[in-house]
Amino acid sequence: MIDLRPVFFVVGLMVAALGVMMFAPMVVDYRFGDRSWQTFGLSAILTTMMGAVMAVSAYTPNPNLGARGAFLLTVLSWVMLSFFAAIPFLMDPMKLSFTDAMFEATSGITTTGATILTGLDDMPKGVLLWRAILQWIGGVGIVVTAMAVLPMLKVGGMQLFRLESSDMGEKILPRAASIAKGIGLIYVILTLACAIGYMMAGMSGFDAAAHAMTTVATGGYSTSDLSMGGFMDGGADIVCVAFMMLGALPFGVYLAMGSGALTAPFKDPQVRAFIIVLLTLIAVVTIGLTVTSDMENMRALRLATFNTVSIVTGTGYATTDYQTWGPFAIGLFFVFMFVGGCAGSTACSVKIFRYQVAFEALKSYLFRMPKQHAISPMRYGGKPLPEQVVFSVMSFFFLFFATFAVTAILLSLIGLDPVTAWSGAGSAVANVGPGLGDIIGPSGTYQELPSAAKWVLMTAMIVGRLEIVTALVVIMPGFWRG
Repeated sequence: MIDLRPVFFVVGLMVAALGVMMFAPMVVDYRFGDRSWQTFGLSAILTTMMGAVMAVSAYTPNPNLGARGAFLLTVLSWVMLSFFAAIPFLMDPMKLSFTDAMFEATSGITTTGATILTGLDDMPKGVLLWRAILQWIGGVGIVVTAMAVLPMLKVGGMQLFRLESSDMGEKILPRAASIAKGIGLIYVILTLACAIGYMMAGMSGFDAAAHAMTTVATGGYSTSDLSMGGFMDGGADIVCVAFMMLGALPFGVYLAMGSGALTAPFKDPQVRAFIIVLLTLIAVVTIGLTVTSDMENMRALRLATFNTVSIVTGTGYATTDYQTWGPFAIGLFFVFMFVGGCAGSTACSVKIFRYQVAFEALKSYLFRMPKQHAISPMRYGGKPLPEQVVFSVMSFFFLFFATFAVTAILLSLIGLDPVTAWSGAGSAVANVGPGLGDIIGPSGTYQELPSAAKWVLMTAMIVGRLEIVTALVVIMPGFWRG
């Protein structure tokens, strides 16, 4: 049997911390005279008390998680945080339905960025800040999970990034706490730098802070219905591109740089590959845009760069409705959903390193086909690539695209048109945000979708954010039988 006490103890602490963070939008609303400050005050008290009760009742002096406990904690924490994060959306003045409140909260925590809300420009600032806080929490949470938990659980090839000082014999919780300290400091520094950059580009202090949180988290929630398109005049989109890319780089590289290894980014194979892939995709979109339209070259480059980086990193901001660029852009941006950033970053989707591993495996396979006894060692970053990692990565590819296909089929059965169903499924599983089509495209929202479709998408968001395998392991009967 799994010892559930450490799991609920940690989840309780997380929920209590979430409740404390609700006081921030309460103060902001009170300062600006919005009546929703009472909503956040009541939500904060309720959530903090519930989390505290959960933690106290499950307290154990020396919490120790085994592999199964870590799997369960990872899944349960995202589900529980989404549930409690939805409470302010349920109460006055928003009074969203339970489904819509859960959708907005889940999309925020998973940094997906899909929204059911409109009229953001006139919305209480506390609500806008809460959406930003949710994505900021989700961003740092997935970085810590990716660096401290998933490598030890050997999820989707993440064991490649196991820190040299860690092994399965080490307690997971202390390891996560240790990593969280360094990551948290870097995360705060990047967020502050991004906010300063936005203010220099003409954003108000509030807009700059809210967008900084969702940019570094590669989440994409904005304070305007026009998304980043409403702030282009001062060059905010240029600042955004820089910090979306920084958020999509592995935070382990930042830790190494902080220790004096300033050349760490240049030595990391996934960083080099990510930059090359990104520049190539930007060039393709820019050329396609200049050929198929009469747009001026520099404007085409600016729009192509921003929207390509936004979709590839899974941020989901938009500066224009790129669907008006024609079929070539629609097809490209659909494919871009499945690229992703680096492992150990706030970015989502498949991630660059898995394509690198798959390419190494394919190259070795093709080399050995005509020479059955030939030896073709696989390498990653100059080091031997274990077959276990290759198997793990290939399994991830199968499960990722199988989850995408099942999600799309379910959405089609619910009644969504093919473009909405397939792009919505891709956007949810890859945690990108906007889909394609008139309903959920970059200029639309998910409000019009049936409730059943929203629950399917919510499930896909959590499964995708947890690297597929983590969520699927927990629902296997053998997991509970031990």
